[in-house]
Amino acid sequence: MPALAGRLKDIAVSASVVMGSRARALAAEGKKVISLTTGEPDFPTPPHAIEAAYQAALAGDTKYPPTEGTAALKKAVQKKFQRDNKLDYALDEILIANGGKQIIMDALLATCDPGDEVLIPAPYWVSYADMAKLATGTPTFVNCPQNNGFKLRPEDLDAAITPKTKWLILNFPNNPTGAACTRAEMQAIAEVMLKHPQVWIMTDDMYEHLVYDGSFCTIAEVEPRLKDRVLTVNGASKSYAMTGWRVGFAGGPKPLIKAMANMQGQLTSGISTVSQAAAVAALEGPQDLIAERAAIYRERRDLVVSMLAEAPGLSCHKPEGAFYVYPSIAGCLGKTSKGGKRIETDTDFALALLEEKLVATVQGTAYGMSPYIRISYATDTESLREACARIQEFCRELA
Repeated sequence: MPALAGRLKDIAVSASVVMGSRARALAAEGKKVISLTTGEPDFPTPPHAIEAAYQAALAGDTKYPPTEGTAALKKAVQKKFQRDNKLDYALDEILIANGGKQIIMDALLATCDPGDEVLIPAPYWVSYADMAKLATGTPTFVNCPQNNGFKLRPEDLDAAITPKTKWLILNFPNNPTGAACTRAEMQAIAEVMLKHPQVWIMTDDMYEHLVYDGSFCTIAEVEPRLKDRVLTVNGASKSYAMTGWRVGFAGGPKPLIKAMANMQGQLTSGISTVSQAAAVAALEGPQDLIAERAAIYRERRDLVVSMLAEAPGLSCHKPEGAFYVYPSIAGCLGKTSKGGKRIETDTDFALALLEEKLVATVQGTAYGMSPYIRISYATDTESLREACARIQEFCRELA
């Protein structure tokens, strides 16, 4: 068989995908698995977005779309940036893509040369590092410790920047920790970046509407002097429960957006026309559901944090946003589960928890910080209550 590309040797399958697949396999055996692995809203897509897609299809809006996105959706995104973020982007400074992941990949492919460093605060979403590698960049990590609320310390950021640094990727509210920056904290990060004009800044704002303590801010809004080298990334997936529609978008300086569109034209071209119609309806329609759903997520967060606090050996920071908690399992290391599994790492913990209590989580190793597990509370309250009770039982049985 002919050889595969060498670039794949360091690219791993997402740990959340692996754990989710194992959970589904156990469920297929008839076991009552509760999966807390997926960062996907359990709410339905808004009915008016579905109706808009249906009407677009009936009207014949089923042809090849513009690579950079339809005019209607770009205008809706322009209004969204103005409404929610106080950011003004011209239409040729906006790009529509197949989810936020493609926006990020477009940007890295359009800018990175071999050896360019992509600075990633850790813990981090699992795909950032591998996407940087695929773009011939070198992922470089900045530790964001729990004692600082999993937030990026300005002094650590400043120390990590080198002449090879091409990008800084920010993701607050954060996946996997749920950490969110205050305006003062974001301004402190901005002050550092003003000292390094050679570095692009990417801000992944997918969870902007899921902030429970304080309010959301994005770096180009907080510090307008950085706007000409900031790529503001967002999408419809989390806010509007439209993960499967695959709609991501970004605002940024025209030369960067043009280069990204050129890259996207060779990779996928434009995204589904009916998905774009649905996204227009979501962005321009009633926004009440966002706050209503955020309130439900907040209740779930409080439930999960309070129940995990009662699990021996776990220490759970209370996150300010997103729909994840990232408890430390340090107090469980060196012990043995009731089923005889020795717990030496967070991977051991996650696997034993799944096999013995049928609760699927993701090990912190995958996100660049151990010993932790990531728990998604984007599922119904009763399932969360039962899952947390099983986690408590698993921890109590460790010896």
